[in-house]
Amino acid sequence: MNIISVLVVDDHPVVRQGLRSLLSQYADIEVVGEAEGELDSLTLVTKLHPDVVLIDIRLDGPSGIALAQRVRRVRPETRIIILTSYDDEGYLLEAARAGVHGYLLKSASAEVLADAIRAVYAGEKQLSPLLGGKALDQLVLLTRAQAQSESGLTSQELQLLQLIAEGIVTQEIADTLHFSERTVKRKIQDILVKLGATSRAQAVAEAFKRGLL
Repeated sequence: MNIISVLVVDDHPVVRQGLRSLLSQYADIEVVGEAEGELDSLTLVTKLHPDVVLIDIRLDGPSGIALAQRVRRVRPETRIIILTSYDDEGYLLEAARAGVHGYLLKSASAEVLADAIRAVYAGEKQLSPLLGGKALDQLVLLTRAQAQSESGLTSQELQLLQLIAEGIVTQEIADTLHFSERTVKRKIQDILVKLGATSRAQAVAEAFKRGLL
């Protein structure tokens, strides 16, 4: 069984202790550290390499969203869940632009929180059920746009990648995009290089893993 390591960031000691207590009942989740602000958070992220960081949206100093951006720069592979008392859609969009992986209300049950930690650890996005489907759609669109931007792929390459994912063969891709087969093959090779893939199938798998498609 994989143990998911978690760092809790909140400027209220009682909240940190409460989250630690709530999560202690799950054998696959371990709170490995607590932090109250930016400096100790980044220090612990670098030292402990947590799988998931829970960050309060309002901290004494930089906001939780600003901290999330810094955590992503320090350790991109760490997953981030924003915890908040606010169901404001503006906060949600800011969080999405910051590249967080989950956005939960503090009123969420221990089971919902634990499931969210497991889900983001597995590469999924998580949104508090109370925020509704419309907000989730916006979050998905924003995070996909961010992933596409970070991939270095052009809009044309993304379109070509989508066609590959749909099982379209080279000649049909060439006809659809009005390219020669030679051009299509060259562009596919460029996509493979950017995604670190060695085959079309691997490129498609990597694209889905990154949330590009």
